[in-house]
Amino acid sequence: MQLDLNQLCELLTVLDKTGISELTLKSGDLELTVRKGILASSPGTAAALPAAVATVAPIALGAVASPTLASTPAVDQNLAADLAAPLPVAPAAVPAAVSAPADTKWVPIISPMVGTFYRAAAPDEPPFVNVGDRIKVSQTVCIIEAMKLMNEIDADEVSGQVMEILVQNGEPVEYGQVLMRINPD
Repeated sequence: MQLDLNQLCELLTVLDKTGISELTLKSGDLELTVRKGILASSPGTAAALPAAVATVAPIALGAVASPTLASTPAVDQNLAADLAAPLPVAPAAVPAAVSAPADTKWVPIISPMVGTFYRAAAPDEPPFVNVGDRIKVSQTVCIIEAMKLMNEIDADEVSGQVMEILVQNGEPVEYGQVLMRINPD
């Protein structure tokens, strides 16, 4: 198995956006294990890894010497060096200021997954809801596409009037992101 540096970067980016905490890829004599949130505590930790297993906790991808990761010992050596090096600590991201809703009793409809937000079932169909529409409990309010699956998002336990739609059609959404706010009945 050959793993291009761009493919590895893309894989790490996608994994960072999911709830997956560990992933192992095996092919022939190459085994790559990626674990989120695990930092090497000392240089000995990286040296103690088995020869064909590399644990990746945030890594500096620039340290990989080859654009194609086909040679297991070289990959293990580079990843072990990355783990042994001190990692820069980025400051916690400061959320952008969001204007508070006019009424604090509004109920948010929150994205249950990472994906692409769609207001309608198809491009030529009308949106499920618009600002000002009244909705009922369990009414479908949007769709989130994740891994080629269309997931209908319902207004679970709330009925009322749609006050805000915070995401544009076709925009990517994160897990836990507020999609819209409802003024409950």
